[in-house]
Amino acid sequence: MSEQYVVDLGEIDENRIASVGGKGAHLGALSRIDGVRVPAGFCVTTEAFHQVVSRTPAVGRQLDDLTRTDPDDRAAIAARSAGIRRTIEEIALPDELVEAITGALARHGADGAYAVRSSATAEDLPTASFAGQQDTYLNVMGPAEILRHVSRCWASLFTERAVTYRRRNGIDDRTVHMGVVVQRMVFPHASGILFTADPVTGNRKVATVDAGFGLGEALVSGLVNPDVFTVRDGEVVAETIAAKQVAVRALPTGGTQEVAIDRHRQEEPALTHAQVLRLVELGRRLEAHFGRPQDVEWCLTDDGFRIVQSRPITTLFPVPEAADTDNHVYVSVGHQQMMTDAMKPLGLSMWQLTAMAPMHAAGGRLFVDATRALSAPASRAHLLDMSGRSDPLTRDALETLLDRDDFVPSRPDPAPAAAPAGSGPEGGAPAPLETDPAVVTGLIERSRASIAALERDIRGQSGPELFDFLLAAFQEHKRCLSDPLSIQAIMAGMEATWWLNDHLGEWLGEKNAADTLTLSAPDNVTSEMGLELLDVADVVRPHPEVVAFLRDVRTDDFLDDLAKVSGGTEAREAIEAYLDRYGMRCAGEIDITRPRWSERPGTLVPALLDNVRNFAPGEAERRFEQGRKEAHKKEQDVLARLRDLPDGERKAEETRRMIERVRTFVGYREYPKYAIICRTFLYKKALLAEAGRLVRAGVLTEAEDVFHLTFQEFHDVARSHRADQELLRRRKEDFRTFQALTPPRVLTSDGETLNGAYRREDAPAGALIGLPVSAGSVEGRARVILDMADADLAAGDILVTTFTDPSWSPLFVGIAGLVTEIGGLMTHGAVIAREYGLPAVVGVEGATRLIRDGQRIRVHGADGYVEILG
Repeated sequence: MSEQYVVDLGEIDENRIASVGGKGAHLGALSRIDGVRVPAGFCVTTEAFHQVVSRTPAVGRQLDDLTRTDPDDRAAIAARSAGIRRTIEEIALPDELVEAITGALARHGADGAYAVRSSATAEDLPTASFAGQQDTYLNVMGPAEILRHVSRCWASLFTERAVTYRRRNGIDDRTVHMGVVVQRMVFPHASGILFTADPVTGNRKVATVDAGFGLGEALVSGLVNPDVFTVRDGEVVAETIAAKQVAVRALPTGGTQEVAIDRHRQEEPALTHAQVLRLVELGRRLEAHFGRPQDVEWCLTDDGFRIVQSRPITTLFPVPEAADTDNHVYVSVGHQQMMTDAMKPLGLSMWQLTAMAPMHAAGGRLFVDATRALSAPASRAHLLDMSGRSDPLTRDALETLLDRDDFVPSRPDPAPAAAPAGSGPEGGAPAPLETDPAVVTGLIERSRASIAALERDIRGQSGPELFDFLLAAFQEHKRCLSDPLSIQAIMAGMEATWWLNDHLGEWLGEKNAADTLTLSAPDNVTSEMGLELLDVADVVRPHPEVVAFLRDVRTDDFLDDLAKVSGGTEAREAIEAYLDRYGMRCAGEIDITRPRWSERPGTLVPALLDNVRNFAPGEAERRFEQGRKEAHKKEQDVLARLRDLPDGERKAEETRRMIERVRTFVGYREYPKYAIICRTFLYKKALLAEAGRLVRAGVLTEAEDVFHLTFQEFHDVARSHRADQELLRRRKEDFRTFQALTPPRVLTSDGETLNGAYRREDAPAGALIGLPVSAGSVEGRARVILDMADADLAAGDILVTTFTDPSWSPLFVGIAGLVTEIGGLMTHGAVIAREYGLPAVVGVEGATRLIRDGQRIRVHGADGYVEILG
């Protein structure tokens, strides 16, 4: 019976988390590594905890109360957690458990001093460390005290911080059990923490050591600042020696106390450089054993280092796999596509198969390897220029890395390649694109024909043949992306925008003049999407029963029932017509696994109701016409002022041609993305139909399991009719982990993350700095919204969110301004903000955290900052 309750550390490995908890399993694994010295001891198993707690009905009732507690009610959580702790500490331990623990103590030395340490099953995991969430007791002496502290460790499973942390990580209180580690005490000269990767920058080649005198509690509790040593390539490259005025020492009778350090020793380093390097070398061995960077707790005694814990560093962003050991610089795709959320494997692999450039996946995100482009002067200048225009913070991050001169290799610009015959006049560059609306009309018609062909040909495809068909379809997908005429049209609009802003800024002192000149530009499918939802609202508004029905919508199957109320048939037809054109869109639409509006039409209901409440009939046409008139008025004003300048007629004529050019092409920039998402939705419907067949055949549990497979893995399952359930389980767990990570704008092969910074001194004190993307100034109520399905907007509100892709455009018609954490001058949110005439500032780091929902703010769209007014 005692083996059920107690097991020695030497008998444990990392596979025993369920029986001894995370800390115990790691310590057991550490004790098995040659040359790693771990204080001897044993674990009280989770079975002991389970037996004792399950036999106490009061704990079950208290857990029921805790489960029902509002997660935001901190006071109630604290009170109910404290009640559970008191109950557990008061439970009398059963005789067989007391015998097992005292027997283990007799084997290890009953008269010795011990550390009694909590070891929960949700602790020291690769996905969540739970560091410091449960309790540890040092220098505990005598069997009676050790038994008492075992109960205290069990109770610490229900500290307020532990309960809150579990809820934040989606872990049910009832699924977590507690083991307890009982180890012989170590009385060290120095102790501290070793990180085998830099926990701040993520650099895997840099190790940091925090060190202090005595027991590590002085550092953990913040009594003293540690000495900090930074090590790279076997050398201490930086150190900070702190004034360590106190240390924590063990008392002869048990427990610990703070003691003052002699004044002449306070600024002595706790470790020599030789000791630091030996410790880092030991840490590298632990890292190699566990296969990931480690957070290591250590002690130094007369006979060397003892390791008292090693856990994964869970906050590091993963590094893309590379086929070589060269330095690589990866740039985030998500920051360019306005979707920085984690993607599932099917979404990642589909994007990789259809993208024009090689994509590297890490942490559920996509990156492009920019190393080669950064290494040559001409391509580097082009990349930095384009990065600066789309996301200045990415450019700043790249420049920070380039300033070091030692990470990115240098190479000369390649010799110009001979142009293909006929590519332009005399075989040179392509002929300039004529400013002709027929160019855009032709491109849109060609795209529609391609999508119609795909929709026709994909019907009836199933099994392995579907995947072969899709691989061929992906080639047409790439052709659409790389169509030279389409790219020319996109660039013509963007370059005309830049020309107008640059030249009118120089000639007239106008900031972002193109913002007004592009209002209500034609052929912008994304802005049309927002305006057409206003037209749907016009159909709904005259029917009070329809409005009341929509207010009560809680599920996505409401359209059939809608037809049963007065006016519901017309409303349903209008909504379905809207979904026919735009139902393939959704937030994060570059990930094929995200639910589309056609799949979850309830997502649109809040925005539709906002339009019904906030606007009068005919708003869409009125708004478009107003924008067109403002653009025309601005054009006339600019041209008149230019003509009054020296050489004014020439400047005015050049500007007129550029205004015509920007209005011809700027709207088209949104169409290729729309077309690609149309294609993607057709792929998705076919793949989900195949997944449904596999569910009916008993191969898969549910259709959406395939989202956690790559395209090739899905293909293999369709061919073999066998699915690896353990792989699916791991992939789902990985995805939950990746969701908690914040992706960097720039990531190196060393694991270093860089996010750039704005360097502005002209904004008012306390202002939040960002990038100006749509001119104007507006003051209003901030609405912090992370999901458009939660929209509840009133006229004059300012939308504050992390990022916006085209799916957010229906909300833009009902707001007065926009603030986002991510974005650039030519990203979708910026383009549509300008189209609708909304003052907008993007790239505001931490905006959704620093601005509270309901606060009054002022957005300075031309100057690029946000003021919080109260």
